[in-house]
Amino acid sequence: MSEALVQIQDLVKKFPVRGGIFQRQIATVDAVDGVNLDIMAGQSVGLVGESGCGKTTLGRMLVRLLEPTSGSIIFDGEDITHLKQKQLKPFRNRVQIIFQDPYSSLDPRTQVGESISEGLKLHGVGNRKERRERVNRMLDLVGLEPGHANRYPHEFSGGQRQRIGLARALILEPDFVVADEPVSALDVSVQAQVLNLLKELQRELDLTLLFIAHNLGVVEHISDRVAVMYLGRIVEITEREALYANPTHPYTQALLSAIPIPDPDRPRNRTILQGDVPSPINSPPGCHFHPRCTIAQPGICDVEIPTLLQVGDDSEHLAACHVRTGAYQHLEPPVLKKP
Repeated sequence: MSEALVQIQDLVKKFPVRGGIFQRQIATVDAVDGVNLDIMAGQSVGLVGESGCGKTTLGRMLVRLLEPTSGSIIFDGEDITHLKQKQLKPFRNRVQIIFQDPYSSLDPRTQVGESISEGLKLHGVGNRKERRERVNRMLDLVGLEPGHANRYPHEFSGGQRQRIGLARALILEPDFVVADEPVSALDVSVQAQVLNLLKELQRELDLTLLFIAHNLGVVEHISDRVAVMYLGRIVEITEREALYANPTHPYTQALLSAIPIPDPDRPRNRTILQGDVPSPINSPPGCHFHPRCTIAQPGICDVEIPTLLQVGDDSEHLAACHVRTGAYQHLEPPVLKKP
C-alpha cells in the first residue's frame, strides 16, 4: 500500500465576522471544523458536500492560499502548516490548484502561453526557448494546438479555457493537485471530455489528486476514495465502490438519492432532508447534522461530537454517526438536573 503524501490533522479554519462603525469582530464562521484526512500517493480522493460546507476552504489551505487557524498539514513527511513565504517556494513547485472558473483565473490581457509558462519563470526553469517548447508539449498533452499559445482567453470556449487551466497547473509537473470543482461551470458534454482528460493525465503523470465537487455522479467517475463533508466536518470516507454500494451516514444517503436516474420509469427512493443547512456562524452542538437527521438520538447526537469510526468489518470505511456505528450505545445519557 502506498504511503500518505498529504496528512491533514485536526485542521480548523475560522473567519472573523466584523460589524459596526469600528468593524469589531462580532462572530466567527467555522468554515473547517477539525478535519482529519490522509491522501495516499498516486490516489484520487473526491471531496463532496453541499455549497458552503468548507470544501474549497479546505482545498485552499492545503496549497497554503489560506492560513489554517489550527491543526497541521503534513506534505511528504514535512509539516508545511507554518512555513513562511520564502520557505514555501520548493513546496509550491510540487503542489498546484485548478480553479473552478476557468475564465476569471486567467489574465484577459495576457496570452495563454505566457500564463502557462509563468510558473516556469518564477521557479527559474529553463530559458525562453526551452519554456516555449515545454508549453507547446503541455498544450498538446491537454488536447490544444501549439499555435493557441499566442491567443487570449476570450478567444476560447469554456472547455478549452479549462484545458488551459489544466496545462498551467501541470506545467511544473507537480506531485499533488487540488481540483476545485473544475467542471461545474461547463456543459455536460464538455464535463465528460475534461474529466476523461484529467483521469488520463493523472495516470500518465502519476498525480495525487483531491477532486472537490458537489456532484456525486461526477466524483464516482474519477475518484478512488470519496470523503463526504458537512458543515466543516468529514462525516464519511471510504473506497468509491463501498460508498456507492453501502452509504452509511444519513447525509451521504440523502446525497446519493438525489443523483438523477436517466430512466423515467425506474422507481425512485428519495431521501428528502428537512430544513436548511445551519449557519456556520452558529453551528449546532454535537453532531452538526442532527437538526435534519431522522434517526438522531436526543441527549446524544445533540450533545456529543461524533468521531470517524469503522463501519462493520471494513477498516477502510469510516463514518461519524453515533447511531450507524453503534457508538451511542457506549455513551452515558446526560444527567438531568432536578427543577
